[in-house]
Amino acid sequence: MPQVTMRDGRVLDVQVEGPDDGHVAVFFHGTPGSRVPPRDLVRSAIRHGLRFVTWSRPGFGGSSRLRGRRIVDVVADTEDVLAHLGVDECVVGGGSGGGPHALACGARLDAARAVLCNACVAPFDAEGLDFLGGMGKGNHDELDAILAGEDTLRTYLEAAVADMGDVTVDDVLRSLSTVLPPVDRAVITAELAEDMVASRREAIRTGVDGWLDDDLAFVTDWGFELDEIEVPVTLWQGSEDLMVPFTHGQWLAERIPDVHAHLEQGEGHMSIGVGHVDEMLDELVELAGWE
Repeated sequence: MPQVTMRDGRVLDVQVEGPDDGHVAVFFHGTPGSRVPPRDLVRSAIRHGLRFVTWSRPGFGGSSRLRGRRIVDVVADTEDVLAHLGVDECVVGGGSGGGPHALACGARLDAARAVLCNACVAPFDAEGLDFLGGMGKGNHDELDAILAGEDTLRTYLEAAVADMGDVTVDDVLRSLSTVLPPVDRAVITAELAEDMVASRREAIRTGVDGWLDDDLAFVTDWGFELDEIEVPVTLWQGSEDLMVPFTHGQWLAERIPDVHAHLEQGEGHMSIGVGHVDEMLDELVELAGWE
C-alpha cells in the first residue's frame, strides 16, 4: 500500500505491517522522519498482535505537501487512512515530533481508544514552561531559524540536508552530537542507526517541505486543547533527554486529563523508547481494553 489518496486529492505514503486481522496501531514519526519505522517498534507491535500503520506526514518523502498545516490537521488524514483500511477503531502513538500529532488524535479522532506519547514536545506557548530550557545547542539553532520566519528556516534546513542523501551512520551521530547524551549513544545499535539513516533519507528525498511545515506547526496554535482528550494517555519522558527536555513531559503530565505518566530518571530521548517499548505497548493495549 504505497499511497493512499486523501479527501482533498493529496496522497500519503503509507506503510502497513503485521496481521491483517490485528487491532490497528497508528504511529506518527518524529521530525524529520518518514514512513520508514524503527524495526524494533514494528516487531514489538506484531508481538502484541497489532497491525502497525504509519505514513510520511505531508511534505515528507512522497507525501503531498499541505502548506500551512497545523498539528490538528493530522486527524482528517488519519480518518482517511482508517477509512481506506476499513477499520473504525485504533490506538495511536507518537514519539518526539510525532507526539503532538498523537495527542491531536486523542482529542479529535473518534476512532482513537488510547494514546501513547513518548518524549513529546509541549506547546511552544505553554504557560509556565521554559520551552528551550535543557535542550541541546542543535535545537536552539533550529528554533532560532523557525522564529526568524519561513525563508530563514528553509535556508537553514536546506543547508542541514545538503549532503543527507549520502548520509552515513557516523554522519547522523555527528549531526546529533549536541542532543545525544551518553545514555542515548549507548543504545544506538547498528540496526537502529541504519533505521535512523533510512528514515531521514526517505524524509528529505523530495526536499525539506515536510520538515519545515512540522517546525512551523510546533510553534503555532496546535488547533486543539489538551483538556479535550478523553481517552487514556500513556506518557513517557526521560530525565536526560536533550531533544525534548524532562520539563516538557512534566508539564504535559500535569495537564492531560487521563494520563498514565512514566517520568523516568536516567533515560534519554532514544533510550527510553529502546528500553521500554514492550512496556509501552503493554500499557497501550491494556488502556484500549484489548487485552
